[in-house]
Amino acid sequence: MKIRKAEEQDIPRMGDLLLQVCRVHCEGRPDLFRAGGRKYDDEELRQLLSDPERPILVALDDDDVVQGYAFCIYQRHQGEGSFNDMTTLYLDDLCVDENCRGQHVGRELYNAVLELARSTGCYNATLNVWSKNESAMRFYEKCGLQPQKIGMEVIL
Repeated sequence: MKIRKAEEQDIPRMGDLLLQVCRVHCEGRPDLFRAGGRKYDDEELRQLLSDPERPILVALDDDDVVQGYAFCIYQRHQGEGSFNDMTTLYLDDLCVDENCRGQHVGRELYNAVLELARSTGCYNATLNVWSKNESAMRFYEKCGLQPQKIGMEVIL
């Protein structure tokens, strides 16, 4: 398995994976997510690929087929009230193709995200996970993550 920064040629495969993510979210929260939707369309993906503040990593199999991705965002906190100055690498979205889960693709992608964060001087790496996505929560706990804060809601 090889991990590298995403390129324009990866957009169709990332689009397929974005649909898989939507399906998982829709199953857990159909009140929030529309079936068949994608977080980013192809044009938005092209724009993201050129944004150095939003790196995207992809995991490739031996045939150079994208098996997973990690969308990241640098969050730079400078002079914000009582917070210390720091840069965080926020893991906006991580997906592994449902046909190759359990093959450590997610772990390799996550480790690459941590290496990117370290190599660019980040203080930490953070992410959000939907509470209905229990398999993702277990995965991140196995990776050593622990809750930083908890979002709560009431549906009106």
